[in-house]
Amino acid sequence: MASAAADYSDEPLTPAGRLFVQPQMNQIIHCAVGFKNPINIDSIKSHLKSSLLLSHPRFSSLMVRDSQGLEHWRKIPHVDLDLDRHVIVVPNPITTASHFDHDIAVNYYLADLSTSSELSAEKPMWEVHLLMAHNCAIFRIHHALGDGVSLMSLFLASCRGAEDEEKMPTLASGKRSRVNGEKGWWALLIGFVGMLWFSLIFVVEFMLRCLWVRDRKTEISGGDGVELWPRKLATARFRLQDMKLVKKAVPNATINDVLFGVISSGLSRYLDHRTTNALPEGLQITGLSMVNLREQPGLQELSDLMKSSSGSSWGNKFGMLLLPIYYHKRSGTDPLAYLKIAKVMIDRKKRSLEAHFSYKIGYFVMTYLGAKVAAWLNYRIVCNTSFTISNILGPQEEIVLGGNPITYLRVNSSSLPHALTMHMISYAERADMQILVAKDIIPDPAFLAKCFEEALLDMKEAAAAINRT
Repeated sequence: MASAAADYSDEPLTPAGRLFVQPQMNQIIHCAVGFKNPINIDSIKSHLKSSLLLSHPRFSSLMVRDSQGLEHWRKIPHVDLDLDRHVIVVPNPITTASHFDHDIAVNYYLADLSTSSELSAEKPMWEVHLLMAHNCAIFRIHHALGDGVSLMSLFLASCRGAEDEEKMPTLASGKRSRVNGEKGWWALLIGFVGMLWFSLIFVVEFMLRCLWVRDRKTEISGGDGVELWPRKLATARFRLQDMKLVKKAVPNATINDVLFGVISSGLSRYLDHRTTNALPEGLQITGLSMVNLREQPGLQELSDLMKSSSGSSWGNKFGMLLLPIYYHKRSGTDPLAYLKIAKVMIDRKKRSLEAHFSYKIGYFVMTYLGAKVAAWLNYRIVCNTSFTISNILGPQEEIVLGGNPITYLRVNSSSLPHALTMHMISYAERADMQILVAKDIIPDPAFLAKCFEEALLDMKEAAAAINRT
């Protein structure tokens, strides 16, 4: 990272942004975009030049450090931005050990990027890799520039609908749970007491996880230094229609509830297969989940994100939740039981202030104790848990970029001390989950992906049986 005397026009990084440039937590977001037609390099560059991406100040700013070591954004003139330094063309097919397959080749390339290649601070911290033989563009964007909601909202603002190229994609917005009707004072009081109780329990657990409490070691456990181990990547594919059918089988369930039920069931299946010594029934395996803290859930209108006074402002505005799952043997287990357990747990988390606390405590530590202490605490909580999970709502209909129809969207990030990280994004009634693993710990991510896919299908069958009765 370049060092420079502070310029009055420099803008300090936010505390969250500073966290992601620390060596222990250096994070790059990878978004793989599949195209229906061959990629035209000149067309991509032309589209980038005129896109909202380059008009955003973060994408035309260098990251510099002042004399005190504090990071700042330094804007460079738009005309000085050399696209050839940002657009990386890979003309030949990616060679893998397996038979030729586009998805396997792209995942192989992404897995290698996850550990082997950082972004230079000598230029704005983003790149686009064009895998010509696989009709795929990979957007590599440093997490300090923004979180998944910010970056996906910006990306979609540069796309158009496949059926009407004059129309911008429809943004899928999440829904905050609300209870219809007026509540009596006693119901409000009970809700308030419940919020305090769950917040106290979960915040204390969160603090203990930052310090010394950790999961029991299993076949999927990572730990200190595992972020440097080589990676493999596989894709689990789901139909949103299947997930919607399953959630209807449990009152007031959400897609996130279904996803976490699938993770719980799939990991139990996988551990049954991998573990030689039987695990205790009900063993807790704890995950970390990123939660959007903006006032408006889901993807945002770009104009709202760019308003600094908006509750949906640009940047990294998310908290962390500890989300435990519990190992259960498959025999005799109702597939929907995983969903029911997940829903109860997530509902309690929603009633607490855990996510807001994690954001505020991170802000406080970064501001008053410094970046090294904040990075150490974040590193510790990753080492003391077993996996990362995130879910982003994508466009509801098929879209085009630069006139080329998009066939898939997939997201993952650079490696963490976790041996298992999972990132799901929905696109046009489909949902792809990227499963990034430390291959010396989890050698068979494709089998793990199959465990997740079969878990959803079993839940779908159970839900369909309920609907028939």
